Amino acid sequence: MENSEKLTNSKEVIAYIAERFPKCFTVEGEAKPLKIGIFQDLAERLNEDPKVSKTQLRTALRQYTSSWRYLHGVKAGVNRVDLDGNDCDVLEQEHVDHALKALEESKAKVRTRRKEQAIAKATKEGEAKKTRAKTVKSSNTKPKTATIKKKPVETTRVLNADEVIVGKNVQVNMGSGNMPATIVEINKDDVRVRLNNGLVMAVKAEHLRS
Repeated sequence: MENSEKLTNSKEVIAYIAERFPKCFTVEGEAKPLKIGIFQDLAERLNEDPKVSKTQLRTALRQYTSSWRYLHGVKAGVNRVDLDGNDCDVLEQEHVDHALKALEESKAKVRTRRKEQAIAKATKEGEAKKTRAKTVKSSNTKPKTATIKKKPVETTRVLNADEVIVGKNVQVNMGSGNMPATIVEINKDDVRVRLNNGLVMAVKAEHLRS
C-alpha cells in the first residue's frame, strides 16, 4: 500500500513533486524555468493527493522559484516547461532581468549576513581573548605587601668617665630603648638620674648614653 503520510515542509514537497514530475522539477543542478500558471496545473494533478495541500504547493513553488539554481536557469532564449517537460513560451527579457536582479539582491543579502556574522564572531573572540589576558595577568600579579616604616635608630654612645657629671642630660639605656634623663647624683657604684617624668632611679654608669 502506498504511503499517504502528509508532507510536513517545503523541502519534502519539492522532493515529492520532483519525483512525480521529473521532467519539470529537479532537486539538484540548474532548474528549468516553469510555465506561467504551472501552480494551477500542479494543483489539478495533485488534487486528490492526500500527501500535499494547495497551500503547501504554493509555498514550495515560491521557495523553488526563488532559489539561486532556479534564478540561474532563467536566461534569454530559454523555453519554459510544463509538468511533462514540454517546451512552452520563450522567456521574455523582462522576466530574465527580474530573475537577474532577484539573484543579485539575494546574494548581496547573504554576503551582508556573512560579513555581520564574521564581525560578530571576531568581536566575541576579541572579548574572550581580553578576558583570558586579564585572568592570566591577575593570576600572575603578586599581591602588594605593606611597607613597614622602621623608626630611625637613635645613634648613641657610652659616656666617657669625664662626661659623667651632675646636671648633664643623658640617655638611659632601659633595654627596650633609651629614655632621656638628667644626672642628679654620682656615687661609687651607681649614678642617680631623674627621668623626664620626675622619677629618680639609680643606674650603672655603663647604661648612660650621650
